[in-house]
Amino acid sequence: MAKKKQQDRITTLYCRLSRDDEFSGDSASIQTQKTMLTQYTKERGFINCEFFVDM
Repeated sequence: MAKKKQQDRITTLYCRLSRDDEFSGDSASIQTQKTMLTQYTKERGFINCEFFVDM
């Protein structure tokens, strides 16, 4: 079986809402996590990134 090319793969990024923030919707902690994960993936050349957020 051939290896999948990077552009054929999806990188899933998971953010979790803290219990302390559970009533504030898309909180600052979620935004911070998204920013950090986006930076991490760009620095390492990951593409096709999808966020999943647990609230």
